[in-house]
Amino acid sequence: KNHAKIRVYERGSGETLACGSGACASVIIGRLWGMLDSVVSVKLLGGDLLIKWDEQSNSIKMTGPAEQVFNGDVLLSR
Repeated sequence: KNHAKIRVYERGSGETLACGSGACASVIIGRLWGMLDSVVSVKLLGGDLLIKWDEQSNSIKMTGPAEQVFNGDVLLSR
């Protein structure tokens, strides 16, 4: 009840490494369905996140690493 594994797909891009808002939403729905605790370690392809949902205040906290996964340039023209 305190571990979840999710995979994330973005329309038009396919599978992505992680999604913080998706991890939070997964924990909330899992809690509402009685499948998860209010503190859950969520495993994603890009790494693990710790999600804590305080049901009384309806606040959610996400803790985990942040890493740069892309570098690029944008050429703008008039």
